[in-house]
Amino acid sequence: MTLKLGRILFLVLLVSVALRLALAVYYGDWVPPEHDDESYSALGERLSAGQGYSFESNWYPFTRPDHPTAFWSFAYPLFLGTFYRILGYQPLWPRLAQAILGGTLLPLMALRLSDRVFPRRNALGILVAGCVAFYAFFILYAARLLTETFYIIALLWSLERAIALTEGPSRGRAITLGLSLGLAALFRQSILPWVPVLFLWLLWKGWREGWLARAFRLLILAGLALFACILPFTIRNYAAYGQFLLLNSNTGYAMYSAQHPMHGISFIEHGAAPLPEDLVGQDLNEAQWDRLLMRRGIQLVLDDPGRYLLLSLSRVLDFFEFWPTDTSLLHNVGRLSSFTLFLPFFIYGIVLALRGAGPLRSGADWLRFSATPVAMILCFMAFYALLHILTWAMPRYRLPVDAVAMPFAALALSDLWSRLQRWRRRPAAA
Repeated sequence: MTLKLGRILFLVLLVSVALRLALAVYYGDWVPPEHDDESYSALGERLSAGQGYSFESNWYPFTRPDHPTAFWSFAYPLFLGTFYRILGYQPLWPRLAQAILGGTLLPLMALRLSDRVFPRRNALGILVAGCVAFYAFFILYAARLLTETFYIIALLWSLERAIALTEGPSRGRAITLGLSLGLAALFRQSILPWVPVLFLWLLWKGWREGWLARAFRLLILAGLALFACILPFTIRNYAAYGQFLLLNSNTGYAMYSAQHPMHGISFIEHGAAPLPEDLVGQDLNEAQWDRLLMRRGIQLVLDDPGRYLLLSLSRVLDFFEFWPTDTSLLHNVGRLSSFTLFLPFFIYGIVLALRGAGPLRSGADWLRFSATPVAMILCFMAFYALLHILTWAMPRYRLPVDAVAMPFAALALSDLWSRLQRWRRRPAAA
């Protein structure tokens, strides 16, 4: 990277942090009630007081007072609790730290991913960092007491490490791949269904390039590093519930609530289904709730697959929502100045990337393309979107896809700028 580009990147990061700090100061110590912010903040406060992962009162959806909970991510309450322990219960302080870390690490990690996907294009990486820095939804959620910022950073890191592993297979890169996936899982376990798909892609890449056996060994190492991140909390869950629970206990309720008949065929993204009456009062722990509600959710699908299909189709609109809704003015402005504004560039950039991949006419062409980094991140975007469309969808859950799509938006902007420059030079040449 040249000195000029380095200075531009420094300025981008400076503005990125400043925008997020300004919004963090605006929110101050306010915690929106009846939102996930309140739950994470309450857990952080309990951790700071030595009460563990628990609530002092009945809590959504099935946690009893002073009982251990695994419903929420383990890493983020620990982040909040550290600040509350040292500085007292003042949400502003972790907000400020999150603004600085998110404003710096998120653009840098997006830049690193872009450099792996589109190598030898330093200016494009700077443009990606700028897009991330000014993307309004990333700014808004960096000031909220939510897992989004740190989860997306870890996700981008994992994708960058996966591509790095294919460029130079080594134990160090395999371990960092596993650690990045493990860190992402501790912020949101919805990354875990993607892990087998990613590992299969890496094995496919290894097979096509003649290092399949080595890829298999390295992925075992990456898997062990991932499991090492999760294992302490799996042990904690077994000690708390006397039953196996890999990480969080929210999967079953999400599946059950999202397919509940209360939705009909039109998904209510903020709707919370009531717990089954026959299970209430049975003194179930969270591991049991998770398992039983998952069965109920799957049964709802099997009982009426037609309704489930229509309900899932309605979630497409919830996931890709880009128009103003009945949310706050700040979030409506944020939506219009982020996803709504960037959507044409995402699409155009994907088209450019596919064109740049060479001819894709035959099956052999597509097989060759399938082993490229562009194919892998497109696969992630499709898989992650489908995962939420088939379960629980809302714009907030789309943010990781937005972040991964940023190299395509930058590619589109770069191409349009080049076309504009050529158009402006034509009259002079004439």
